[in-house]
Amino acid sequence: MSDHSRVEKLVIIGSGPAGWTAAIYAARANLQPLVYEGAISEENRLAGTLPLGQLNLTTEVENFPGFPTGITGPELMMKCREQAERYGTRIVTEDIRDVDLSQRPFVLTDSTGKTFQAHTIILATGASAKYLGLESETNYKNGGVTACAVCDGGLPRFRNQPVVVVGGGDTACEEASYLTKFASKVYLVHRRDTLRASPVMADRTLANAKIAPIWNSAIEEVLGESTPHGPSVTGVIVKNLQTGEKQKIEAAGMFLAIGHTPNTKFLKGQIETDEKGYVQLADAFRTTTNIDGVFAAGDVADSTYRQAITAAGMGCKAALDAERWLAASGVH
Repeated sequence: MSDHSRVEKLVIIGSGPAGWTAAIYAARANLQPLVYEGAISEENRLAGTLPLGQLNLTTEVENFPGFPTGITGPELMMKCREQAERYGTRIVTEDIRDVDLSQRPFVLTDSTGKTFQAHTIILATGASAKYLGLESETNYKNGGVTACAVCDGGLPRFRNQPVVVVGGGDTACEEASYLTKFASKVYLVHRRDTLRASPVMADRTLANAKIAPIWNSAIEEVLGESTPHGPSVTGVIVKNLQTGEKQKIEAAGMFLAIGHTPNTKFLKGQIETDEKGYVQLADAFRTTTNIDGVFAAGDVADSTYRQAITAAGMGCKAALDAERWLAASGVH
């Protein structure tokens, strides 16, 4: 099934802060944007790529300007979605499965098999945090298991409580150090006997009296209990990979810091990425990619900050870049 009669001016793929901000700006500029927010499917649920992005998996958001008492992640994303829709954004609750960027206009195919054309595309598909894949871990997501210390570390459940950080790179060290502001103790569980982080970061982490490294070890199981507010982490079982010995660590939370996977598989290598798989921006101050007319915003192109506010800022830039590109190309 194809519809080549109408060529979309702008298609935005993704529905986190970057996607919705791009849609708000594009809609107000009369670009009639079409947002593919993602399908509601079991496949997307397991991959962490349901509509409304990673913020939809977050409870309290206390660092987004304009919400002095905080706001929940899902509520913030729904407000952004409503705002985009109010100005005329059209929304499709499906995935984009395939794009052909070799011809103009570009050709896109969605998860229903429909193909259509677009003059410009904004990639705002985000990046999915890597998890360990344990069933017990899944049971306590949002109940003390999280992949963002900056997002969740200051929540009451973690204050003056011991917590666990999993990983050994720069991110793990940064998150462990950050968490010492709130937690009583931070256990850093790492599969090797040395940190992979940069020497300065590793030294600073190991010098922190609140951080206790657990070397050559992996999480075997996440422990928890049911409370009136839902499932809540009480600790973890850690296995020493050399001796096989297991120990229980009491903790109020487990923070995963083992990396993110940018959601770019559907692009099939047509857009240049860095060695980690993040979209490579052609100009660090713009949202342009190696393909003229394709722009990228948010976590799909940002391995450094990964915050809602920076993603929203990039979404704004992408919409303005797309608008200028369309004007220069004579598309009205």
